[in-house]
Amino acid sequence: MLHLDDIATREVLPGLFGKFLHGDKSTLGVWDIKKGSVLPEHYHENEQITYILEGELEMTIGGITTVFKAGNLQVIPANVPHSALALTDCKVIDTWAPVREAYR
Repeated sequence: MLHLDDIATREVLPGLFGKFLHGDKSTLGVWDIKKGSVLPEHYHENEQITYILEGELEMTIGGITTVFKAGNLQVIPANVPHSALALTDCKVIDTWAPVREAYR
């Protein structure tokens, strides 16, 4: 058994701090995102599910921009371009399948 505090935090991009756990077929990411931080548009082979725990995150997914708030969920299909801007400090959980090798 692990505890979240036992997983090292990595600053993936300025203001985007993540902790990652990898299984055989999927990855779990827990993010602390600072207000004003930007995740540039990108896409990947992984299906992604995003859950907003706290804060407001403006996401553009497949060209559609939406403000996500605590409790909002979104499935992002594989290879769909997406980006984000933290309107406030945020806590976010992401899952990816297959494993998100970029975060190993």
